[in-house]
Amino acid sequence: MNFQQAVATCFAKYVDFSGRASRAEYWWFFLAYLVLAIIAGFIHEYAYFIVVLAFILPMLSAGARRLHDIGKSGWWLLIGIIPLVNLVLLYFAVQPSAPESNEYGPPPAA
Repeated sequence: MNFQQAVATCFAKYVDFSGRASRAEYWWFFLAYLVLAIIAGFIHEYAYFIVVLAFILPMLSAGARRLHDIGKSGWWLLIGIIPLVNLVLLYFAVQPSAPESNEYGPPPAA
């Protein structure tokens, strides 16, 4: 999956918390968010606020689908609230995809 496909897929599944997201899909989308947030932050605080609002639900749904890809529940995203413990989410996000189907569906195509 390339950059454009990942961004298009994540925005197409704006609030779809079911299914699975590959590692490439999640990290390309995260990169798009990071770059746009930095650029918007340099422009104006309102521009930054708009970017954050536009990306918050797709980031949450992509994060939940990424956790589904490794066999974890999307509710694990809630540990992001706890300082330092939230590093567990980073560990989960970099794990390779489970090659077989799991309770959340078949593996992502790309």
